[in-house]
Amino acid sequence: MTSLAEEHVKPAVRWSIGHALPRAVLRLAARRGDLQGRITVEASTGADLTALFDEIRAQGPLAATKIGHTTTRHEVVKAILSDDAFVTARPRFGAGILGKLAAWSATDVMHPVQPPSLLAVEPPDHTRYRKLVTRVFTARAVEQLRVRTQQIADDLLDDLDPAGPVDLIEAYCGLLPVTVISEILGVPPQERATVLALGAAAAPSLDLGLSWRVFRNVETGLNTFDAWLSRHLDTLRANPGDNLLSRLITAREDGAGLTERELKATAGLVLAAGFETTVNLLGNGISLLTKHPAQLEMLRTRPELWGNAVDEVLRHDPPVLLTGRMCARDTTIAGIPVRRGQLITTVLAGANRDPSVFENPAAFDVTRPNARDHVSFGAGRHYCLGAQLARMEGEIGLRTIFDRFPDLAPLPGARRRPTRILRGFERLPTVLGSTSRPPT
Repeated sequence: MTSLAEEHVKPAVRWSIGHALPRAVLRLAARRGDLQGRITVEASTGADLTALFDEIRAQGPLAATKIGHTTTRHEVVKAILSDDAFVTARPRFGAGILGKLAAWSATDVMHPVQPPSLLAVEPPDHTRYRKLVTRVFTARAVEQLRVRTQQIADDLLDDLDPAGPVDLIEAYCGLLPVTVISEILGVPPQERATVLALGAAAAPSLDLGLSWRVFRNVETGLNTFDAWLSRHLDTLRANPGDNLLSRLITAREDGAGLTERELKATAGLVLAAGFETTVNLLGNGISLLTKHPAQLEMLRTRPELWGNAVDEVLRHDPPVLLTGRMCARDTTIAGIPVRRGQLITTVLAGANRDPSVFENPAAFDVTRPNARDHVSFGAGRHYCLGAQLARMEGEIGLRTIFDRFPDLAPLPGARRRPTRILRGFERLPTVLGSTSRPPT
């Protein structure tokens, strides 16, 4: 029977230390003008952060903050993310009261940003782990999903009523990636509604400063997913299918495969990271293209540009605002000393607006020759394993909806998510238009 501490007290402590305290610290820092505090607080409002990116960049390669450093310079972001002197940042509370409370309240439930997730481990474990996962998530495997992804997009659009308003986040942008994820995880059709609900619940786990209500929904979703996944892995071991998770179960390197926890962590990461970020990519892309009709017309006359257009969406309005790194040993970046234990926040969206790399960076241009130079998938050893999958889903998802509904137009009521790290739309009301083209 679950104790009172396990059910109520420990979750409250986890939330207080992991979300409420950092949120309070960042808000205080923002009020005092600190750049790190400002960018995380202002991000939660959905505001345009371009001026703040420029302000940070003007402070030099690394702008000092109360917490450490931050940067929006493209070259410096790539250098930090590629340097083994910097490791993925996780809260470190030391041996004091916070450390003791964190240890006492810890949970064994799988979490997408906790070890053994690929987002949170470092070499040598990361090297072994990523090598096994990479052998399954190959370019060929992603291409094999292309035809199925097109079918999914077409089927979803078949179900939409062109005559009435529709929230595309709920009816399309969310359903497309979660259905593709279900294919990857080998989820039978009758269980896909469960995976959709779990994906929606687990996705905010990638963010910072969650409210108590969202935090509890996340923990409940992760607990439910953990239990469901144990049963699902047993089913796939007994009856492996033609899906990537079945292949990952049997993958071996020097005779060793992934442990049960590593398999669960990978599946959880695919669900949480692959769901929310692709929802944001599709929603941000639809919004940008409806606001820039000349760019959309360019794509209609030159459809070969759709792949580049997806990279321009990723550059201009990326699904992930920033990522953090902790300095593991004293080092120097761009001529500036960084001490062991210091935190550096690399602002991916700011690096994507660096004028030294991107001409007229504020412009949305689907013909941009170096759009693919964005850092929205990170860099170095933690470069996003799902980058090719996201590009493929983005290309098919955006091209198909605009081909099918050429008169698609936004309605009032679009709302950005109040998240700090994940950047996208919570609602995207749209009228599809009565004129539609048949699916190709």
